[in-house]
Amino acid sequence: MQADKRGPGFYVLAAFFGLFVLFLYGPLSTILILAFQGPNGGLTFPMNGVSLRWFANLFEQQAVGDFGGSFSRSLILGLMVMATTVVVSLLAGLAFRRGFLGSTALFYLAISSLVVPSILISLGIGLAFQIFGLESAWYSSAFGAHLTWTLPFGVLIMFAVFNRFSPAYEEAARDLGASNWQAFAYVVLPIILPSLVGVGLFGFTLSYDEFARTLMTAGSFNTLPLEIYGMTTNVTTPVLYALGAVTTLVSFGVIGAALAGVALIARQRRKLGVS
Repeated sequence: MQADKRGPGFYVLAAFFGLFVLFLYGPLSTILILAFQGPNGGLTFPMNGVSLRWFANLFEQQAVGDFGGSFSRSLILGLMVMATTVVVSLLAGLAFRRGFLGSTALFYLAISSLVVPSILISLGIGLAFQIFGLESAWYSSAFGAHLTWTLPFGVLIMFAVFNRFSPAYEEAARDLGASNWQAFAYVVLPIILPSLVGVGLFGFTLSYDEFARTLMTAGSFNTLPLEIYGMTTNVTTPVLYALGAVTTLVSFGVIGAALAGVALIARQRRKLGVS
C-alpha cells in the first residue's frame, strides 16, 4: 500500500472546511426541516408530525405579514437591478478600455460605496429623498440604494473580462468589412456573454436578499428581507420557516437557471470553435 503523504496541514484545512460547510448549511437545513412540521408543530424541535400545512398557509390570508406582496416586490426589484447592473457594467467596461480624462478618479468613486457601511448609505439616501420632498419607495430610493451595492461588483467583473479580451477578434471582424456595431454584436458580445450572465446573477442575488440598504429606503411597503425580519417578532408558527424554504428554493432556482444558461452558451461556442 502507498503511504499517505498528506501532511497535518491538509487535515487542518479539511477540518476547517468541514466546519465552514456545517456553519453555512446547518442553520439552513434546520429551517428546511422545521418547515415540514405537523399542523400542531412549533418553532423548535422535536418535530410534531410531518405535513405541508405551513406551505399551504403561505397562500392563505395572514393576520400578520404580506408574503405575496413582499415577494413580488423583491422579485421585481431584483430584476430591475439585474438589468441595470448588466447594461451599466457593460458600458463602463467598454468605456474604460480606451481610457479618458478623469477615468481613475471615476473608477475609485464608483467602487467607494463598497467600503461605506450599508446602513449609512441607506440612511443618507432616505434623508436625501426626505429633504427634496420625494417619497421613498422600493422602486425608486431602494432601487438606487441597491445599485450602489451591485454596480461596483459588476464593473469590477467587466474590467477583469476586458483586461483578458484580445482586440484581435474585433480587428479581424473589421478587416472582413464589419462595422464597429457589427463587430460588437457578432463578435464581442457572444464571447463575453457568459460573464454578463454572471454579472446579472450577481446583481439579482445581491438585491434579492439585501436588508441594510433597503431598511431606510423601502418606504411604506416592505421587500421580502424586511418582511421576514418583521415577522420574526410576531409570527409564532412554522409558516416563517416555510417562507424561508420557498425563498431559498427560488434563489437556488435562479442560480441553476443561470448556470444552465452559461453551460448552453459554452456548448454553442464549442460548436462554433470559439475558445
